[in-house]
Order: sequence, then structure tokens, then C-alpha cells
Amino acid sequence: MILASTWQAPEVPELTGDPVPVSLYNTATETVEAVKLEDGVARLYVCGITPYDATHLGHAATYLAFDTLVRALGQAGVPVEYSQNITDVDDPLFERADATNVDWQELASSQTDLFRGDMAALRVVPPNSYVRVQDVIEEIADAVGVLLDRGLGYTVPTEESEGEDVYFDLRASQEGDLYELGAMSHFSPEKLGEAFVEFGGDPDRPGKRSPLDPLLWRAQRDGEPSWPSRAGDGRPGWHVECAVIATGTLGDTVSIQAGGRDLRFPHHEMTAAHASAITQQRFTDHYAHAGLVAYEGAKMSKSLGNLVLVSKLTEAGNDPAAVRLAVIAHHYREDWEWFAEELVAATERLETWREAAARADAETAEASDYGQRIREAIANDLDTPTAIAIVDAWAGEERPDPAVIDVVDALLGVKLTS
Repeated sequence: MILASTWQAPEVPELTGDPVPVSLYNTATETVEAVKLEDGVARLYVCGITPYDATHLGHAATYLAFDTLVRALGQAGVPVEYSQNITDVDDPLFERADATNVDWQELASSQTDLFRGDMAALRVVPPNSYVRVQDVIEEIADAVGVLLDRGLGYTVPTEESEGEDVYFDLRASQEGDLYELGAMSHFSPEKLGEAFVEFGGDPDRPGKRSPLDPLLWRAQRDGEPSWPSRAGDGRPGWHVECAVIATGTLGDTVSIQAGGRDLRFPHHEMTAAHASAITQQRFTDHYAHAGLVAYEGAKMSKSLGNLVLVSKLTEAGNDPAAVRLAVIAHHYREDWEWFAEELVAATERLETWREAAARADAETAEASDYGQRIREAIANDLDTPTAIAIVDAWAGEERPDPAVIDVVDALLGVKLTS
């Protein structure tokens, strides 16, 4: 599988002291539970960006949440295999390219580069595997063929093309025990239908076997990019893209599937259904979701145009460490609203912490348990607000323990010394 370039990885200090096992909230079970390892490794798949606009704080909150998870697992001594996709074959990207009269590949490339820059500035640990959809079209088309062969995919004629669209048979996929509709999201049938439409589903499409059946392969239309496949010329649907990239980079079963809370259904449930149908193995039992960020009274989203962009904040002279600190001051599962005062408070906090780091002296400092307490907070469902409160207390000490400086760097991703 072809991998895309990521971004420069930050140096993460290795910590001494006692490792703390990591527990994480599971959306499916609605409980905080230990992270399940696959052959001693945590295999993490986080849904990546659709690169038609720059990184906003909603994106940042998601990727900082699971960067914190990677760091938490690191302090516990757990190897992490981390995979992320780039959804550079998707309707919103093509629509934005048409609206702005820019080539879709050029738009995807420029926005992906901007995202990489934002992640590097925020000191996010890059994934081991970073994959563009357009680099794995052949693998996705082959997977669609497998689903057709197994009777889990079916074709629907279209008047817009000589070819046929391919849909996933959701009911047939539930005949075993690998996937159950709504079991992870806990949505009612009515809410499943609403979410399906909200994210581009077509429940009323003539010829579909079930209203919630998702698109696997879209037959070629005039003016749209397409690729040859055994299902005909066309392009893949959204969910099967992630299913193929996740299983292709991490294996049939992953420890955690993660992303923003708005992806629970249809995307994460459908991705799991597709992956299980392709591999005949249960994709995952642990789903983790970050909360949503609002601005001006509504969820921050490209469609509403109420975005606060990471790049604009840093271009205005704000320290990226302060931006990171403002975001992780909220628990990752929390829904919250951005106000300018958030960044002011984070900048002041960062200055206080760095002043404390500057006066920390190993010869005069008293031994403390601050570092261990931070580890315990982060290992407990990524409790960054509690960890930040512990660092605040440390910064108020007359003779701060210098060992805490590396702990803050390693677990909160905030560098306190030059």
C-alpha cells in the first residue's frame, strides 16, 4: 500500500517512573475500559481529513485527542501502530473544486500540505501509515469485487451513466455476528435515517434493497474523476475507502477506531461493517470519539462557514503551544464552544508554566509526585483538564521539580524549555 508523506515528528521524551495502563471510554459499551492490544500492540485507526478546506479547531480537537492517546500509550510502554487516511476522492472536495474553479487534485494537495503544517506546529505525533484514497483505488475496487462475489454488494442501474452503481447489502452483512446495525452508535431507527441523509445517504434511491444501504462504487458520470475496475469505470464510496485503508495498513482487526463524534453513524458503523464483510473478521470492539467544537452558537463546520482556522491563529502570532493548550483544556469527549478568551487564558498559562520551568533546579527542588499524578490523569480516559490542574499546582511551587518538564512535554505535548 502506497504511503503519503506525513510531517516532522516531535521529539517525545522517554519517561522514567512507573508506567500506568491506559483506559479509554468505549462508545459501543458506554464504559471506560482498558485498551485491548492486538499481539501486544495498540492498533489505532483515526479517520483523516477531506482536504477541501484548512484545519479548523474542530479538526484540531480530534487529532489532539488521539495524539494524547498515542502519548498515553507510550508512557505505558505500549507500542502503537497508527494509521490515518486522506479522503481525497469525495463529493465535498469535487464540489469545492468546481465552486472555486480549481483542479480537484491541486486543491487536495494544497489543503493536505496545510494540514501537515498545522499538525507539525501543534506537535502532533504523525501516524505510521498515512494513505491517500487516490493511491489505493485498485485495492478498493478489488474489495468491492469481493463483496459483489459474496452477495454482499449489488448493482443499481443509473440514468446518468452507462454503468451501474454498487451498493452494500446491509441486511445481508448482519447475518453473522460481525456487525449489528446501531449497536455502536446506539441510534434509534429514526436517528439512523436522519444521520444517513445528513451525511449524503440516499434512502429513496430506486432499486436499493434497503434504505440505509451505502454506496460502494459510483459509476462514472460526466465531469467526474473515475478509475477502471471490475465493477466498471467509476470511483469508490466514502466508507469502503476507510475500511480498505484500515485493514490494509493495520490488519483485519484494530484495537480502536476513532474520530469525531459526528462520525459514529453512518461512517464508523459502515466502515466496520464493510471491513468485517471483506475480511470475515470482527473489525473492532472499541470505538473512541472526540466531542464537537462550536463557534458563534453552532457546530464549527465548513458548510456553516464559522471556522476558526489553526493556521490563521498561528499566522496572527499566537504560539502553537498555546493553541494546543487551549484545546486540551477541555476533556476530549466534551462538546464546547470556542471564545477568544480561551486563547488568552492559555497564553497566560503557558507563560506561567515556562517561568516555572526556568526556575526549576534539580539541586534545590524537592522530590514530588506531580509527574506520576499527571501520568495517572492522562491514562484515565485522557483526562487533560486534571493533568493541566496538576501542572498549575506544580508551577505555583517555589522550587518546582524539573522532572515535570519532560512529563508535560511527553504527555501534554507542550514544550516548556527551548
